[in-house]
Amino acid sequence: MKEIVIISGKGGTGKTSVTASFAVLAKKSAVIADCDVDAADMHILMQPDYYKSEEFFSGELAVIQQEDCIQCGECKEVCRFDAIDLINGKYVVNPLSCEGCGYCSKICPTHTILNIDLNVGNWYISNIRTGSKMVHAKLAIGADNSGKLVAQVKNKAKELAEQENKEFVIVDGSPGVGCPVVSSLSGASYVVLVTEPTVSGLHDLKRVYELVKKFNIKAGCIINKHDLNKEVFEKIDDFLESEKIDKLANLPYNKAFTEAMTEGLTVVEYKNNEIKSVLKNTWNKIIKIINEK
Repeated sequence: MKEIVIISGKGGTGKTSVTASFAVLAKKSAVIADCDVDAADMHILMQPDYYKSEEFFSGELAVIQQEDCIQCGECKEVCRFDAIDLINGKYVVNPLSCEGCGYCSKICPTHTILNIDLNVGNWYISNIRTGSKMVHAKLAIGADNSGKLVAQVKNKAKELAEQENKEFVIVDGSPGVGCPVVSSLSGASYVVLVTEPTVSGLHDLKRVYELVKKFNIKAGCIINKHDLNKEVFEKIDDFLESEKIDKLANLPYNKAFTEAMTEGLTVVEYKNNEIKSVLKNTWNKIIKIINEK
C-alpha cells in the first residue's frame, strides 16, 4: 500500500481540487484522507455519508468547581497565560486561553481546580461517491492540537486501507509548513507539491520542500495556472531542476476548475477540458513512479 500526500506551501494553489481529482481517478483502489483539518473541504466534492463519527480528545482544560472555590485568587496570580478572570465575583477559566498546564490545580489550597480532557474536534469515516471511503475530521473552533488530529486521520486511513487491501492512501495535506504538515508527511511514500507561478508561490514552495527533504521523501510538482506568469514559472522550473523534483504537470489557467466545483464535480469529471487529460496522465505518471521505487 502506497501513501501519496498532496501539499502546498500556501493556500489557494488548487491542492484540494487536484487531490479530489486523483480520488476520482483512483476510484475504489484508494482510501482518501482529508488531513487539512483546520479548513477541511474535501467533503464538498466527495459527498461523504459520515457513517462513523467519534470525538477526539487532546490536551487538557482547567475547570474551577465553583461550589468549593473560596475565591482566594491564587490561581489567577500564577496563571502565565492570563486564562483566569474574575467575573461577577467568581474566578472562571477562559477555555480559549487555557493551555492545560495544570499549575493552577497544583497550587489551589482547596483542590478545587480539575484538569479535564479537552475535546478538540471530531473525526469521521465515510463512504464517498467514488465507491471508496474517506477519513476526515473537523477541528473545533479555536482548538489547538491539529497536528495530533491529522495523525489520527492518517492512522485510521492507513488501517482502513490495509483492512480492505487498497493500493493507495491519498492524503490532502494542510498548506504551509506547520505541525499539521509535518504530521501529514510522516510515513508518506511520495509527495506531490502543488504551486502557482507567483512570488509567494515560489517562496512557499521552497519552504515546504525544505521540510520534505528532512523526511527524505521523493517528490514531484504540479504547477497550476503555469501560463499566468512566464517569468516566475521559469524560476519554479529552474528550482525543480536544481532539486531534482519530478516535473509532473503544468496546468494552464482554465475556468473549468471553478465551473466544475459549482456543480459539485472535480475537473476530471467536467465536460471536455484540457485539464482532464493532463491530470489523468499525471495520475498515471505518479503510479508509475511510486511502483518503480
